[in-house]
Amino acid sequence: MPSFIVILELAAIAIIFAGLPLAYLWTRPSYSFFQKLNWVLVFMTFDLIVFGAFTRLTDSGLGCPDWPGCYGTSNPIYASSDIKLAESALPTGPVTVMKAWIEMIHRYLAMTVGALILVQVGIAFNKVKSLGKAPLFASLGLLFLVCLQGAFGAWTVTLKLQPIIVSLHLMLALILLACLTAYAQQTWESTSSVVRTLRVRPLPASLLAIALGILFMQVFLGAWVSTNYAVLACPDFPTCLGSIWPETNWAEGFSLWRQLGLNAQGEFISPIALQTIHWAHRVSAILVLLCLGFLGLKAYSLATSATPSLQYFAKLLFGLLLLQVVTGISNVVFQWPLLAALMHTAGSAALVFCLIRMASWASWKSPIQMKMTSSL
Repeated sequence: MPSFIVILELAAIAIIFAGLPLAYLWTRPSYSFFQKLNWVLVFMTFDLIVFGAFTRLTDSGLGCPDWPGCYGTSNPIYASSDIKLAESALPTGPVTVMKAWIEMIHRYLAMTVGALILVQVGIAFNKVKSLGKAPLFASLGLLFLVCLQGAFGAWTVTLKLQPIIVSLHLMLALILLACLTAYAQQTWESTSSVVRTLRVRPLPASLLAIALGILFMQVFLGAWVSTNYAVLACPDFPTCLGSIWPETNWAEGFSLWRQLGLNAQGEFISPIALQTIHWAHRVSAILVLLCLGFLGLKAYSLATSATPSLQYFAKLLFGLLLLQVVTGISNVVFQWPLLAALMHTAGSAALVFCLIRMASWASWKSPIQMKMTSSL
């Protein structure tokens, strides 16, 4: 257990990190501070996801093998002797000075997001009379989600990068990004106004929901590939080891509760299981391209002069899909380069953001119902 002093030091670091964007927002009074804070949280969470991928891809997840501090301290400077001792014993091991700093910066960023959400809760509580209770309850939900994400961050370390924990850690981060984006695009402070803007919603919400579900399934498969280090299990493209449909072992590959590098029986995981994991992600990508491509075409065709932003996000969706294809193939062809892998994770997060933004123009009503409503 970390000492009380260490917890205070970590809290102080989080306050300092969170104070920087808050100070910047305070100097920009032209727009609602609450709305600006909500969008800053979206930006910070997106950065946190990308930096989390950088932490994983540089094998820095155990750079500090305890939690929440580093060898019982609040930063790698205080723990330098322990880190250097571990590095000298195993120079290419999980603990080095650089990896320790990468891991702790990731934790500092996560604490910053948590601190900013606490500020969001405080503002929502202070505005209950003018905004109602909905923003407060939603913000409390975000606080619970970020605390759950923190718990998975701790388990990532204490359970030694267990693949299912690391994968769920990424999934929760994307869910948090989606929820923060949905929260930020709510016009909380204009709902109490007498003048309300009627937004045209031509996009079928059912299609958007299906696309989101398929995207999250694909992201989990991608996380499962990465956390099991199965990216190079199929080193060629478009075939896998020269085969259009390689040999598979689904039971071993998708046995979820097991240690890193081992199967459910505690033995080393087989190459066949790893290529099964890789192949599942590659085949599922075809479904994602078809579904999200159809959504983009539908959104583009339904966009009108009244919904120019919907057309913009449809174009963004096409661009992100292209990015995912290029970076996904590059990970295989160029043997998993760091930049391509980072861009692939960033593209996944950006796709989630894009689909949630498109929800502003989605409705569960049929076109006939919408016409009847507008005529009334």
